[in-house]
Amino acid sequence: MAWNEPGGGNNQQDPWSGGGGRRPSGNGGDNGDGNNRGGGNNQGPPDLDEALKKFQDKINRLFGGRGKRGGAGGGDNSGGGKRNPFVLPLLVVIVAAVVWAGSGFHLIDQSERGVVFRFGKYTTTLNPGLHWNPPIMDQVENVNVTSIRSANQTDSMLTSDENIVRVSVSTQYVVSDAHAFLVNVKEPEMTLQNAMDSALRQEVGNMKLQQILTTGRDRLGQRVFDRLSAYMEAYGTGLRLQTVNVESTAPPDKVQNAFDDVIRAREERQRSINRANAYSQAVVLEAKGQKQRLVAEAQGYKAAAVADATGQANRFNSLLGEYQQAPKVTRERLYLETISQVLSQTPKALVDLGDSSAVTVLPLNQMQAGGNGSSDATKMSMQQLEQISREVVDHMNSSSNSQQHTRSSSLREGR
Repeated sequence: MAWNEPGGGNNQQDPWSGGGGRRPSGNGGDNGDGNNRGGGNNQGPPDLDEALKKFQDKINRLFGGRGKRGGAGGGDNSGGGKRNPFVLPLLVVIVAAVVWAGSGFHLIDQSERGVVFRFGKYTTTLNPGLHWNPPIMDQVENVNVTSIRSANQTDSMLTSDENIVRVSVSTQYVVSDAHAFLVNVKEPEMTLQNAMDSALRQEVGNMKLQQILTTGRDRLGQRVFDRLSAYMEAYGTGLRLQTVNVESTAPPDKVQNAFDDVIRAREERQRSINRANAYSQAVVLEAKGQKQRLVAEAQGYKAAAVADATGQANRFNSLLGEYQQAPKVTRERLYLETISQVLSQTPKALVDLGDSSAVTVLPLNQMQAGGNGSSDATKMSMQQLEQISREVVDHMNSSSNSQQHTRSSSLREGR
């Protein structure tokens, strides 16, 4: 039969009452209306106080205490077993210990390192993985050591030639030592920013404006990188630089137009210098060519002169052998060749008339000029020329023997 079935009387047991015992009334018996609070037809929710008492009884029995329950007749159970006053605090302590121990587990990612501080003092650095540290005692701070961080610096600075230039620089860096990053310097990234400003001003102050604006930008970035790395190592910030890039270099805005004019003038100057250099190179190359040509002509003249002298010497040696064999014939031949060479270079013709002191000179130059039509007074007719030629030929035929004898005598005397 169900516990709350009608007609069950007092035998019905309340499942919330723990065994069907009736709760005593104020006078130790039933109340006047016949409703038993521990049994009967009461179907309300369980009494929280009663449930808590039962739970305490179980804890007391667990830790050695005793709990007495009322009899079946509904006797008074207020005289139950003595309760242990340390049970509830001990239970709270156990739960708190479990919660405390469970909160000590933490996971460190692959990109991080865990820095452990025990009561504020550094103890160790944890690698990636699952770790346990006692809560409250240990404080673990995770630091990302793989992500690349960046910092920028832009400002106007003074160069070594007392000019002002605006330089923009960016740097990339990572955390190389998590312990030094957290402990050695209060604000390491701010320290990096200030150190970068100092290093940049130092290096810009050692360079000229023209170098910074043109070819010296890469050298400026490398110098800033070296100096800033030395600063970070000296300060012990735990930061390692990756790169330092000079983003831009320009004069101040107020003098930008004047500076552009200077740049254009400098470029025009450079173009003029280039044109002058090109002209100079062309002139030098032409002079070198002429020099080589003159040297080659001189060497050719030298070779020709040497060859001619060598030929003349060989010819003289050959004539010497011929002269030794036939002196008379050789002398006659040499005389005729010499006279032929001399007379071939004059425009006049000499006619030897023998014993006569008169010398007939044929005006060949005038005849040539007359043939060219230069003057009417110097023209001669063909008949006159033929007559003169016949007279010369007749005279030469009549005195050929005497001329030959006279020439031979003069050659012998001249020897």
